[in-house]
Amino acid sequence: MVKNYHTKSTNALVNELQTNIKTGLKTSEVNKRQELYGKNKLTETKPKSFIKRFVEQVSDFMIIVLLAAAFISYLSGEEKEAYLIIFIVIVNAILGIMQESKAEKSLEAIKKLSSPSSKVIRDNKEVILPIEEVVPGDVVLIDAGDYIPADIRIVESHSLKIDESALTGEAVPVAKNNEIINNESVPLGDRTNSGYMSTVVTYGRGKGVVVGIGMETEMGKIANLLSNTENAKTPLQKSLTQLGKTLAVIALFICTVIFIIGVLQGREIKEMFIASISLAVAAIPEGLPAIVTIVLAIGMQKLVKRKAIMRKLPAVETLGSTSIICSDKTGTLTQNKMTVEKIFINNKIISVKDIKNINEELQNLIEFGVLCNDTKVNLTNNEFNKIGDPTEVALVDLAIKLDVSPVTIINNYERIFELPFDSERKLMTTVNIINNKRISITKGAPDILFSRCNSINSNNNIVSFNEDQNKSAKNANLRMANDALRVLAFGYKIIDDDVDLDNLLPESLENELTFFGLVGMIDPPRSEVKKSIAVCKKAGIKTIMITGDHKNTAIAIAKQLDIIENEGQALSGLELDKLKDEEFYKSINNYRVYARVSPENKVRIVKTWRSKGEVVAMTGDGVNDAPALKDSDIGVAMGITGTEVAKGAADMILTDDNFSTIVNSVEEGRTIYANIKKSIHFLLSCNIGEIITILLATLFGTFIFNFAIMPLTATQILWINLVTDSLIAIALGLEKNEPNVMNKKPRNTSKSMFHGGLGKAIAIQGFMIGLISFTAYYIGYNFWNNSETLAVTMTFMTLAFSQLFHSFNTRSEEFSLFEIGIFSNKYLNYAFIISFLLQLSTMLIPFSRDLFKIKILSFTQFLIVIFLSILPIIIVELIKLIKQNR
Repeated sequence: MVKNYHTKSTNALVNELQTNIKTGLKTSEVNKRQELYGKNKLTETKPKSFIKRFVEQVSDFMIIVLLAAAFISYLSGEEKEAYLIIFIVIVNAILGIMQESKAEKSLEAIKKLSSPSSKVIRDNKEVILPIEEVVPGDVVLIDAGDYIPADIRIVESHSLKIDESALTGEAVPVAKNNEIINNESVPLGDRTNSGYMSTVVTYGRGKGVVVGIGMETEMGKIANLLSNTENAKTPLQKSLTQLGKTLAVIALFICTVIFIIGVLQGREIKEMFIASISLAVAAIPEGLPAIVTIVLAIGMQKLVKRKAIMRKLPAVETLGSTSIICSDKTGTLTQNKMTVEKIFINNKIISVKDIKNINEELQNLIEFGVLCNDTKVNLTNNEFNKIGDPTEVALVDLAIKLDVSPVTIINNYERIFELPFDSERKLMTTVNIINNKRISITKGAPDILFSRCNSINSNNNIVSFNEDQNKSAKNANLRMANDALRVLAFGYKIIDDDVDLDNLLPESLENELTFFGLVGMIDPPRSEVKKSIAVCKKAGIKTIMITGDHKNTAIAIAKQLDIIENEGQALSGLELDKLKDEEFYKSINNYRVYARVSPENKVRIVKTWRSKGEVVAMTGDGVNDAPALKDSDIGVAMGITGTEVAKGAADMILTDDNFSTIVNSVEEGRTIYANIKKSIHFLLSCNIGEIITILLATLFGTFIFNFAIMPLTATQILWINLVTDSLIAIALGLEKNEPNVMNKKPRNTSKSMFHGGLGKAIAIQGFMIGLISFTAYYIGYNFWNNSETLAVTMTFMTLAFSQLFHSFNTRSEEFSLFEIGIFSNKYLNYAFIISFLLQLSTMLIPFSRDLFKIKILSFTQFLIVIFLSILPIIIVELIKLIKQNR
C-alpha cells in the first residue's frame, strides 16, 4: 500500500506501483497481487457459534441461582421441580438465541452493497468486475453515479466531483484534480487529488490508480477504531443482575430462618428442608428472564413494523433511557439534498415557498438554471430521474417544483458550446439557442460574477450595473449567506452570430455580462425533525448536532430546528481540540452544536457525556460516525444511506432514515421498560405473598393456631409461578403506553429499578396477598373441623386467584384501573380467563386433585375464596384514590 500518495507525481506513483495508466495491469500481475494483498473488502466479524450464544444466555446470575436450586431439589428427591427449572432455563436460552438470530437476519435483509462492480483497465481493455477483485495498481475509470471501489489517486479529472459526506460529513461534493499536494498532513477533506472507498462520483469523469484496498483504505482505518470500544451493560441488564443478587440473599436468609424455626418446633428435618426449597423457588421468579426476553422481543417486532431494526434485544430498552441524542446533521437531521429556498430577482429576495405565479423574469431564471447545468434528466413513467451534482440537481428540482419541465427546456434550447466549471474561474458557462439567438448563460460565485457584470436585467429593462445596483446585489448575497444558504449568481449575454465560439477565450465570453439574479440553496432539515426534537425536549432529552459541515451552516439548521437559541452554543472541531478534558467536562452542557468535527471529536463528545452519567444515543449514517456509534450506549445507523461500517457499529438500524423513528423508539423503549417493571411488580409481589403465607404458617401455625401441616407444597408453588404467573406477566408486557410516558424525564440509571416507591409497593402488596391467603388457610382449617386438605385447598385457590385479580392493580402505578380502562388490555383479559380456568381445573379434574392433594370446595367455601381474592383490587384502588386527592 502506498503512503503519502497525494504528495507524489503521477509518474512517481506509476513507477512505485509498477502499473501503466493506458494499458493497466496484466492478468498475471493481478493474480500475484491478489495473493499478496487479499480481497478488497473490510474484515467481517465472525458470527457467534450456537454454543457461545447459549453460554451467554445461561451465564446470567439469576439463571445460575436457579440452576443451583434445581441441583439442590434433585438431591432432596424433588426430581420434578429440578427438571422443571432446568427446562425453563433451556427454553429461555433458546428463545433468546432465536430472537437475536432473527434480528441479525433482519439486518442482513436491509444490507446493500455500496458498489457491486467497478470499471477497470486490464490488459489494455476496459472490464467490469466485482469490487472485491480490485488490487493496488489497478487503473479505475469513474463517471457520475459511480462508487469509488477503493482508495485512489486521481490521475485524470474532467470536471470531476465526489460526494465524500459518508466519510468526512461534508454535504457539498468536492472538486477533484490530479495536481500534487505538497503537504503530508493535509486533512482528508482537502485532498483534492484523492478518492476514497465508498464515496460517490456526482459530476464529471476521471481516472485513478488504486493505492489502498480493504482495511488499508481510509474507510478501513476508521473501521479499525471500532476494536478499541467497550460494550457496557444496558441499564436493564444492570437492574436485573442486582435484582438476582438481592433475591438470592433474601431467599437464603428466609429459607434458613424457616428451616431453623421448623426444626425447633419439632417438625421433621426432611419436611422443613423441602419447605425451605419451596420458599427458594417462591422467592426467585424463575419465569422472569424468559418474560423479560419475550417482552423485549415483542417490542423489537413492533419496532420492525415502525421501520427500526434492533440488533440485540436489550438495545431498545437502552434507547428508552436515553438522555442525550448526538445526531449527525447530514442525512439525519437534514435531507442530504440541496434545495433552493430563496431567489433574488428584480432587486428583491423572494422565498420559493411563497411563489404562486411565475412571471417572465422568474421563468427566465428557472430556464437559465436548467440550461447552465450538467445534470442528466430523464422522464420515465411521469417521474424525473436526475443524476448530477447536488447543487445543480437543486436547480432542476426548482423547475420541477414550480411545474416547469426541465426536459422540455433542455430539448427546446440546444446547447452549442460550454465552458465547464473549474476552481480557478469559479464559473460555468453554456451557450444555448434561445428564440433564435445565441445566449451565453454564466453561473458561479457571486463575488466573481458581480465583477464580470456591467448591466442588470431589472423588470425586463437592461440598465447599468452601477454602484447602487451592485450594493443591492451584494447585500442580498450577504443576507442569504448569513442564513447559511449556498448562493449562486446568474448572468447572461447575447453572442453575435459572426462570433467564432471555438476560438473565443473564456475571458471574452464571461465578461460584460448582464446580471440576472441570485439563487440561495441549502440542505434543508427533514420536515418531521423539528416536531420530533420538541417531543424530545418535553421528554427531558437533549439533542446534540454533530457535523463535519461549516459552523454557520450548522448554526442555521440548528436554529431552524430549535436545537440552539444563540451562536454561543456552537463549537467547531478546532475550538474543541483547544479545550482540555477537564474544561470540556465542565462546559459541555453549554454546547448543542459541533461543526467541522473529526471522528475522534465525536468519540470524545460521546465519552464526556457518558462520564457525566448520561445515557447517550449516537445517530449517523457515514463511516465517520461509526466509532462514536460503537462507543455510545446505543448507536443508531441509517439503513438506506448508511454505510456498512456504520450499520455494523450500530445497535439499531432505521430502515427509513427517519429521525422521527428514533423518537418512536424512545417511546417504545420507555413503554417496554415500564411494562417490564409491571411484570416484575406483579411477580415479586405475588412471590412475596407466597413467602408470607408460608412464613406466617411456620411462625404461628404450630404454637398459636395449632396447624399440623404447611399451607402450600413445592408443586403447588411451582404451578402458580410457572403457569398462572407467567401468562399474566407476559400479558402485562403487552400493556399500551401510559398517557404521560413522554412527559417524564429519563430515568436515572444509577438508581435501582425499585427507586421511586416500587419496592415499597411490592412489599406492602406482597404482604397483603400473603395475609389474605393465610386468612383463607386459617378459615379453612378452623371453621371446618380442622380439615387439613380443605385448608390447603382454600389457601391454594385464594393465593392463585388473588394474584390473578392483583394483576389489574399492576397495570399502572399512578392511574386508577378505571382511568386506563378495566378491559383495555385484551391480552391480559385472555390471560386472566385462561389462568383462572387452569387453576379451577386443578380442583375440578380428579387427576389434578390427586396430583396437588386438594379437594372440591363447597359453594360457600368458593364464595369466601372469591371474596378474599378480590380484596387486593379494592384495597389498591382506595390507596390510589387517596394519593390522587392529596
